[in-house]
Amino acid sequence: MKAELIFKYFTTLNDEQKQQFIKLEALYQDWNQKINVVSRKDIDELYLRHVLHSVGIAKVQVFNEGAHILDVGTGGGFPGIPLAILFPNVKFTLVDAIGKKIKVVNEVVEGLGLKNVEAHHSRVEEIPGQYDFIVSRAVAAMPTFVHWTKGKIKKDSAHQRKNGILYLKGGDLTEELKGYETVQIFDLNEYFEEDFFETKKVVYLPQKFKG
Repeated sequence: MKAELIFKYFTTLNDEQKQQFIKLEALYQDWNQKINVVSRKDIDELYLRHVLHSVGIAKVQVFNEGAHILDVGTGGGFPGIPLAILFPNVKFTLVDAIGKKIKVVNEVVEGLGLKNVEAHHSRVEEIPGQYDFIVSRAVAAMPTFVHWTKGKIKKDSAHQRKNGILYLKGGDLTEELKGYETVQIFDLNEYFEEDFFETKKVVYLPQKFKG
């Protein structure tokens, strides 16, 4: 399953974006042999399990030009790198506490010629600044993630949707999310027809501020 899977759902990509999506496979296969950041099974289904899954966030939220997005626990660069290809005029900061993963991120970013990504080997608590949205792929239960990212979201929203967290999760989230009255859940199987997305979701948690 190749990059055409992405083109099927994102039909307005320009030639440069298409080429960047195509290049992803060779870059990850090469680096995965040196530093194992994606499981063997997943590398064979990179476009389905990692790339399309990552850009599922874009079906829920389109980022405005000039927005600044923080990807926490990015691993090998997901969802940040596919989103950065999709939104070349948006700035992405990718963070992971494991140095070898950030090495892969930097090499892939360089290989793609992406100018809108910076990556940091760091814990999110140590990253300065504030962001429009924080994205991630299920690195922790939501209460833990909210704690980690406290104070990292800008108060003033530049999008119609309030600034907040966009979290890729799967399965039954009832228990995990029961304390969040403002949470919204978007089923990715409403956007993508592949069986992989049957239980996959984007969880949106708007930032709360005390008035």
